[in-house]
Amino acid sequence: MTGPGREMARFVRSYPERCTGCRVCELACSMAHDGVFNPEKARITIHTRSLERMERALVCVHCDKPRCMDACPVDAISKDPTSGLVSVDGEACTGCGECVEACPFDAMKLHPETGKAINCDLCGGDPLCVSYCRPGALEFGGTGHG
Repeated sequence: MTGPGREMARFVRSYPERCTGCRVCELACSMAHDGVFNPEKARITIHTRSLERMERALVCVHCDKPRCMDACPVDAISKDPTSGLVSVDGEACTGCGECVEACPFDAMKLHPETGKAINCDLCGGDPLCVSYCRPGALEFGGTGHG
């Protein structure tokens, strides 16, 4: 729901039919957030469906009613009431993984080194995964789900 003065979070939309599985989006994300090319540290994940020979990006869609936030036992996940951005407080997060289990989009994950929950933060409004996706399988737009 939107109202006067309320802006909904935009999110990274995926077009699986365009994805080549190159995983450059994962590398751009991990470099932007951790300064290394390591897909395990990316806030976007390319999921391969081998039977259909299709790749699909899994990334936070900043749900209207985030199940990850509801599942967090320490209230480390919040949703900005103005922008709609769902974010994790790394200091408060205990790494229990309840948010990972609760996310219907498989977009929340635990950082391989810190063990804390991570999700897409939209790179401050200019997602690098979208900028580096040459096949055009990612687009910045739309509003949250759920």
